[in-house]
Amino acid sequence: MPASWPDGAATKEDIVLSATQTATSQVAHPDQRTSAPLSETPLQPDALLAEILKSLDDDQAQEVVQIDLRGKSEMADFMVICSGRSSRQVASISDKLVDRLKHDFGRLCKVEGKDGGDWVLIDTGDVIVHVFRPEVREFYQLEKMWLGPTDALGRA
Repeated sequence: MPASWPDGAATKEDIVLSATQTATSQVAHPDQRTSAPLSETPLQPDALLAEILKSLDDDQAQEVVQIDLRGKSEMADFMVICSGRSSRQVASISDKLVDRLKHDFGRLCKVEGKDGGDWVLIDTGDVIVHVFRPEVREFYQLEKMWLGPTDALGRA
C-alpha cells in the first residue's frame, strides 16, 4: 500500500512506486524460470549433422544427400539436400527441423522460402539444409554443383 499524507491522500510518486514494486515482484528471476533443456556445450558440426539427418529421417524426407564442404567453402562445414513429396511436407520437414534444433539445442536458424514450400533453405551455421519439392530439386541440381565428377553422392 502506498504511503499517504496525514489526510489519507497518496502522492502520484507513491502510487507509481507501489505499482512498479508489485510488477517487479511478479517477474521470475532468471534462475527461477523454467525453459526447455539446452545442451551444456555447443554442438560440433559432425554432431549437428547427425541430429539434422535424424530429424530428416524421422520426418520421412526423401533422397537425403550430405555434402562435405570443408575445404570447398567457408560458408558451412556441411550441406544437406533432401526432398519432400509436396509443398506441405517440405514446409513440415523444415518447421520440425528448426523447432527441434531450437528446443533441444538452443540453436536458432535462419530460414528462407518457407512460405512458398517449393524450396526451403535452413542455415544452422555449420550445416546448410535445402528441402525441395522433387521437381524443383531436379531443376536446380545443387548436388551436381557441389559434388565434383569424381565425388560419389553422399547419400545419408
